[in-house]
Amino acid sequence: MGSTVPRSASVLLLLLLLLRAEQPRGAELTFELPDNAKQCFHEEVEQGVKFSLDYQVITGGHYDVDCYVEDPQGNTIYRETKKQYDSFTYRAEVKGVYQFCFSNEFSTFSHKTVYFDFQVGDEPPILPDMGNRVTALTQGPNASPTPTPPLRVPV
Repeated sequence: MGSTVPRSASVLLLLLLLLRAEQPRGAELTFELPDNAKQCFHEEVEQGVKFSLDYQVITGGHYDVDCYVEDPQGNTIYRETKKQYDSFTYRAEVKGVYQFCFSNEFSTFSHKTVYFDFQVGDEPPILPDMGNRVTALTQGPNASPTPTPPLRVPV
């Protein structure tokens, strides 16, 4: 009689919290990067957790920026110069704050607009047990039990 919350509601709340704990987190942002400037962002990542950074310059100059990612100890784990777009994925070797920076310091007259998507955590499979099932998307052209006739090219 001591609890005013029904047991089913408590179980549902616990289930929702557990589901939320499994979801990856992330951020998307589009920002202005002035000429001769650098902009850095920071995210805390647990050891062993995967994170990914996708970015693209969408306006300005030659559509290029410098980008680098540093681990919590200041080690550069990714560096690209004058790229229009790129993707980087990494599994954190140490827990701490990872920093990723975009630089337009090489440009003296052209500001840029940069879009990025930073995701932390593994994406759960769309379907349960998806890695162990054969589906239309995982079957190769030679997976058919009967051979397919070769394509005929009109002459």
